[in-house]
Amino acid sequence: MKYFILFGPPGAGKGTQATGISERYNVKHISTGDLLRSEIAAGTELGLQAKNLISAGSLVPDEVVEGMIESKFDTVRDTEGFLLDGFPRTLAQAEALDAMLAKRGEEVTAVISLMISDEVIKARIAHRAAIEGRADDAREETINNRIRTYHNQTEPLIEYYKKAGKYHEIDGYGGEGPEGIEVVRSRVFSGMDKI
Repeated sequence: MKYFILFGPPGAGKGTQATGISERYNVKHISTGDLLRSEIAAGTELGLQAKNLISAGSLVPDEVVEGMIESKFDTVRDTEGFLLDGFPRTLAQAEALDAMLAKRGEEVTAVISLMISDEVIKARIAHRAAIEGRADDAREETINNRIRTYHNQTEPLIEYYKKAGKYHEIDGYGGEGPEGIEVVRSRVFSGMDKI
């Protein structure tokens, strides 16, 4: 089994690129946000736990998210692997994922990191907020906070995976619009084909 991690700041196009990666390499895309929403909608025990925490304004603890991911590893068939999007976000989560995979005699195959500048992040988040009517995301203070959180949480992970020889950085900016998406997709595919 292959276990890929898709990295990148908010607005890097992870969701957009994940679809193409899933189809081309026959890997199951696991987005932690989608996972939480579907577990809550299905009314599973983990979903109910997550719903109560979210309703109380709390973050969903690592164990709950890890449980949902492990459940996917156990139940999804007819796939050559998994593409994790939104997990791990911290060193503790990266170590938990390593332990989870080690129990299966597996390990992370590679980390695909879509890198874009902070200026591009700001423009994309503001653009997305305007389209989706998310006023909270349009405020510069909010955008700067999301960028700061990303840098603080994710930069230690970059070093962690570089040391393991699993980190692959891809220029995530090919321009805006469909042509830009295709430019980045071809970079992602040529990088992954070598792994």
